[in-house]
Amino acid sequence: MADLLPAVPRLPASGPSVALALGAGGARGLGHIVVLEALDELGIRPVALAGSSIGAIIGAAYAAGMPGRALRAFVLASFRQRTRVVAKLLEARVGKLSQLINRSGLGNPVLVDGERLLDLFWPETVPDRFEALKIPFLAVATDFHMRSEVVLSSGALTPAVGASMALPGMVRPVVIHDQVLIDGGAVNPLPYQHLADGRRFVIAVDVCGAAFVSDRRVPEPLEAMFGASQILMSSVVQRMVERSPPDLLLRPDVGAFAGLDFFKAAEILAASEPMKDALKRALDAHLGQTGDL
Repeated sequence: MADLLPAVPRLPASGPSVALALGAGGARGLGHIVVLEALDELGIRPVALAGSSIGAIIGAAYAAGMPGRALRAFVLASFRQRTRVVAKLLEARVGKLSQLINRSGLGNPVLVDGERLLDLFWPETVPDRFEALKIPFLAVATDFHMRSEVVLSSGALTPAVGASMALPGMVRPVVIHDQVLIDGGAVNPLPYQHLADGRRFVIAVDVCGAAFVSDRRVPEPLEAMFGASQILMSSVVQRMVERSPPDLLLRPDVGAFAGLDFFKAAEILAASEPMKDALKRALDAHLGQTGDL
């Protein structure tokens, strides 16, 4: 079952507006789309969005004005043809096979340029700058050298989201204002605290995924590397929630999927579908005015 964890709501008497945080989690983050569809169906437009890694990718597209249903169609079409996806990945690749042998240059034949990857995969409706978005949006990344969180909310959009998704070993770091930035999930996989201001009803969507055992096989190297980051992010989110929970925490039932299971987009969306009714019930119960936000 999908996990729905409502916290005790802290709501002003005048009635809140809704802000939405979309978390990191690789392919599991496609489940965010179901939550966006539910908000669209309720006629609720978030007053602010925050995203980390895959949450930043999807959040930016939604903040650009792309409805949840359109995002679903775009994702399903994008991952329908495996050969086209592989071709785009190869086009965005930074490293070369020869570098793995002679240890020159980057030395990583699978490393990709995140900004180039976004240019190849993102909908054309996504603008170049934060200022052109229809909903205020922020992306979180990690300063590699300072080991600290960096919040990006203005200027060029693609480098910011590229930094937020720059998983070490897979996506090249991005340099912004002399800061070397990597995946936001390293320090803040679910950036809901940046949205809380005492007036907003903050919804956070955690897609790190609960523990799930389908077999006892030993993971492949790339799978193990990505899986280790998921374990770390899950631990960070748990500590965050215990210390200061959002008004509503949603956890789609995506634990059965690996972080790189993008070709299982339809299955991930189907598994996340219970979030629609869960979110609608939660908003109705906690706000009492679901259709009037």
